[in-house]
Amino acid sequence: MASRNTFFEDEHLEKKIDIKQLGRTIRYILPYKKLLFLVSCMMLIAAVVSLLPPRLLKLIVDEVVVNQDYRELALMGGGLVLLAAVEILSTFVQTRSMGKMGLNIISRIRTDIFDRLQLLSFDYFDNRPDGKIVVRVTEYINGLADFFSNYVMMFAIYIVKIVVVTVFMLSLSPVLTAVVYATVIPMMMLVFKLRSALRKMYTAHRAKNSNRTAFLVESIMGEQIVKNYNRIDVNKETYRQIHETSVNMWWSIVKRSRLNSPIVQLFWHTGTLCIYGVALALILSGNDLITAGMVVTFTTYMSSFQDPLSQLSTIIQELAQVSSNLEQVFDTIDYPLEIQEKENAVALKNVKGKVDFNDVTFAYEEGTNILEHFNLHVKQGETIALVGPTGAGKTTVINMLTRFYDVKEGSVTIDGIDVRDVTLYSLRKEVGVLMQDPFIFKGTVLDNIRYGKWDATDEECIAAAKMIFADKFIRKLNGGYNHVLEERGSGLSAGEKQLISFARIVLKNPSVIILDEATSAIDTETELLIKQALDILIKDKTAFIVAHRLSTIRNSDRILYISNKGIAEEGTHEELMAKKGLYYELAR
Repeated sequence: MASRNTFFEDEHLEKKIDIKQLGRTIRYILPYKKLLFLVSCMMLIAAVVSLLPPRLLKLIVDEVVVNQDYRELALMGGGLVLLAAVEILSTFVQTRSMGKMGLNIISRIRTDIFDRLQLLSFDYFDNRPDGKIVVRVTEYINGLADFFSNYVMMFAIYIVKIVVVTVFMLSLSPVLTAVVYATVIPMMMLVFKLRSALRKMYTAHRAKNSNRTAFLVESIMGEQIVKNYNRIDVNKETYRQIHETSVNMWWSIVKRSRLNSPIVQLFWHTGTLCIYGVALALILSGNDLITAGMVVTFTTYMSSFQDPLSQLSTIIQELAQVSSNLEQVFDTIDYPLEIQEKENAVALKNVKGKVDFNDVTFAYEEGTNILEHFNLHVKQGETIALVGPTGAGKTTVINMLTRFYDVKEGSVTIDGIDVRDVTLYSLRKEVGVLMQDPFIFKGTVLDNIRYGKWDATDEECIAAAKMIFADKFIRKLNGGYNHVLEERGSGLSAGEKQLISFARIVLKNPSVIILDEATSAIDTETELLIKQALDILIKDKTAFIVAHRLSTIRNSDRILYISNKGIAEEGTHEELMAKKGLYYELAR
């Protein structure tokens, strides 16, 4: 079982650039080879064209200004306009194409991670706060979207520009080119060192943000408990501390980031002075190849050369963050599926309802068994009640039947077929579960009931609600069955939410029914009505009932008292009361 993580623990430590994670994105890029080729061509054209104006500027200075030959001025001016138009057009095409490709790549990644979340077992969600899972699906992928849509293209553009401008400078003067590199290389060493420190700080800041989001989501979900237990001030103080940690980290990043500009400016001005000095020395020494136009061109190229290098340091820092983000995203996408179907899995059909737990041992965490050598054999149509202290394993028993978790040892079978050998769809179609905490989705009442059977008609949904006596309160809602329920059923009482969930399972009509404390939120009067409906629903069906209310379980065919990793007592209500053992004490 994975180590548990909470809102006050950083999700991960500082990461280096992981080429393996970046390489995995290639399979997302490959479907867009033609688009990538178009982007590359436009990128090369834009890079070359952007570096031609300085050459024209050299000609203007040397031919027009120095020689006072103004006949070519109009021609050169037209050339500058044409180059600008070509650069604008090629940049527009590459930006639009790269944006489209980046959007498609991120769309596939979003789909893959969501699809994976639908398949992951409860173990994955048990070990992570909801907020940290949300961060992976939203914030981390948003960062990836920005990188693939912008930084990837800019990274390639800057690399091309650096190569092209170096070739252009060398063609003019190798000596002045060496001066530029002598200035730029020390600058980049300092900038990269600064960015390396910033990358570590960004990683730490992202972890603090993840903690803040996790606490925020937890506080929203537990809002009623927070208020009921007067934890508002405590939560405010906790959030303030978490938030201040994040803000202080961000302020440190901002202060460190502001050193970048002074460093670049210092070396840029130093480089410019060096070019002027070396050029003047060459001219005074009688070198006819150095002209005023060449000096102007070189200072322009140095700026064109220096800016891509400076931006590359920023992109490399983003690359490190993206690499870390990818690791978290791919960690979810690659997370092993504890619950999987076998290749030759069969579909459950014509289920009779005979259920057997054969020498089952189970543990959520290694070394801490909840059940050991557990044996239970349930006949077709039998109703089994599970009672016992909290944490004894009552819910665990039914979780293994539905394959929310798999047994560690032994087997669970339905009609003699191991649940691990059947398709998950058919298993969960034939085994219906009513949880203690019903979940209401945003949508109409009909849609929420229809969740039990998506192809059900409105009439079937209404019939299910009537059978469970939910029709009365539903018709009082504004819009009745077409009333739009808010997220998590805001505005409904706990009992009304449970009634809707009961209507779902009535509509689903499974062969094996499980009630996990399903009537705990319902008042006694409603429970009596539901019991009448359930008597009809579970007639001739196998049923498992986890409950503390004796009124819910006393008529069960067998009552099992779960304790000490197994069945401590077993019998009917009357038999167990006569024993005056554990069940008797519970009943008292």
